[in-house]
Order: sequence, then C-alpha cells, then structure tokens
Amino acid sequence: MLFCVSVLSSIICSDSVRLVNGASLCSGRLEVKSHQSNQTWSSVCEDDVDLQDAEVVCRELGCGAPSVLKGALYGEAKGPMWTKEFQCGGHESGLLDCGSLDSARNTCSPGEAVGLTCSEPIRLVGPSRCAGTLEVKHEADWRPVFHHKDDWDLRRSAAVCRELKCGAPVSVERRTEPSDRFLWMIVSKCSMFGSSLRECAQSVYNSSILDLTCSGRRAAALIWFLSFSQCDNFADDFCFNVSPRQHDRFL
Repeated sequence: MLFCVSVLSSIICSDSVRLVNGASLCSGRLEVKSHQSNQTWSSVCEDDVDLQDAEVVCRELGCGAPSVLKGALYGEAKGPMWTKEFQCGGHESGLLDCGSLDSARNTCSPGEAVGLTCSEPIRLVGPSRCAGTLEVKHEADWRPVFHHKDDWDLRRSAAVCRELKCGAPVSVERRTEPSDRFLWMIVSKCSMFGSSLRECAQSVYNSSILDLTCSGRRAAALIWFLSFSQCDNFADDFCFNVSPRQHDRFL
C-alpha cells in the first residue's frame, strides 16, 4: 500500500518515506516504512540522518533542497524508532535505496526524532535569481505559473520572495507569450490556507505568464538601514517603519 497525498487533480505517492506534522508536503517529522507487510512507520533518530540523506528524501518527495534538519523540529515521535543509520551518497532516487549500518545507539528518545524542511520547488527564471518568470516544479515538470486575472498581488508574492531568500516583492506583472503552452495554475482558495504552490497546482493551457521581481537581499537590508535614519533626509518611499525583527523576515 502506498502513502499517498491528494493534490487537487493529481496524487503524489511514496511507498517508503513521508514527512508528517509539517505545514506542507515538503516539511515534517521524517518517517520510514519499517515493515512493508503491516504498514508500520518509524521515526528516525537525528544522529542517523545527515545532509546527503536529507537530499535524497527531499528529491524522493518531489521537493527542493533541504534547508533545515533538526531533532524534534516537528514534534516528538509517537511510534517505533528506526534502528539503522543511513549511508546515502546523495544520488539515490529513494532513501531505502541507500546503504545503512546498524545504529551505534541502543535507544533514541522520542524527542530526538529528526524533522526535515525541504525548500519548495520554485524558481524565478530571468535576469537574476530574484527576478523573472515564476516557475513551479510539479509532477517532475517545471512550468511557468499562469497569471489569472488579479489573483497575484504583492502580498501573495511575499511568500515566494521569502522562500527564495530574495527579500520582499517589488512588482508583479502579466506577460503574454505568442502562443499557448502548458502552465501551472495556482488555485487561490488552496494557497490561501497555507498550502505550498506545488500542492495547489493545476495544469492549464494558456499564454498568460506571471513575472515577479523581488527586492533581493541587499535591497531589503538597505530598506531596514534607512528606516532607522532620519526620514526627513530621504524620499518617502524609503521611510518605512520596519523593526529589526520585521527586517529578519525579509532576509
């Protein structure tokens, strides 16, 4: 039996690994199916997983590169613990394709169950990594995002810029290509509830494409710096009331 998650009109399945208790398919406590016959899932101890192992997990789940790997990140384990240490080279297609060794530990407390956050499979294709056509990878296929009416504004784009570590959104534009092509349409009602872009993607055939420009790390830092200067000496556009804590959200 496969572990499957419904994603609108499609289904994403993995018969060996899953991330649970996270905000999306790409984050959560790592669990491995320890017994195929009785469908038993086991949490994995933090010390038995390294960055190369995490890269394999993220790729197997169709996500981007791992960004956070930490024990108890998504709660304590509630079931059995995996008893082997993974030895991935980073190129394997699935975690259970990796070599493994018997763990040197006799026990692993539930509080040491490893949590993993993979980056969302999104990118901007254009003049820089922080400006260009927004593309999403879904079902192993990179496609531009369909710009539907006025669904995309600066507020919705903020999550994309943060995910790419590109500061804050500056502009969202609609561009029409010469001919129709297959695009990913992001269903607004889905993404409003905190789901990732990939989880809210539906295939459409159209020519209207979304271009997004983010401020970039340097611009975000400049805005923060200027906000603590005397606004009388700068244009109003730079006089934001941004605290250091708010600034950290953009970087």
